[in-house]
Amino acid sequence: MKIKTKRVYDKPDPGDGFRVLVDRLWPRGLSRADAKIDLWLKDIAPSNELRKWFNHDPDKWHGFKKKFFAELDANRDAVDDLLSRAGRGRVCFLYASKEQKLNNAAALKDYIESFSKPARGK
Repeated sequence: MKIKTKRVYDKPDPGDGFRVLVDRLWPRGLSRADAKIDLWLKDIAPSNELRKWFNHDPDKWHGFKKKFFAELDANRDAVDDLLSRAGRGRVCFLYASKEQKLNNAAALKDYIESFSKPARGK
């Protein structure tokens, strides 16, 4: 499973593979043509309540991941769809946040990659 994360505003690259926007909201100021998105998977994004609670506060990162993973555990259809696509080749999770390390795409990457490890048990 080869997953990378990238800011949706960065230039698309053939090495991105299948490009999935994993935000609930469409990125401001970006046209659909310029975005070069293969799939917008709104349902895999954190809930509005969780997104607002986190607000990219580094002190809330671990709590955000725990709550987001619980949301993902309850959202098996979207997770299974993403696992299936990720198993077929390169996938790039796109996000709009200016925060490059502590964002929902990075958390989602950790979550999806955990399925290839025996620790998660699913």
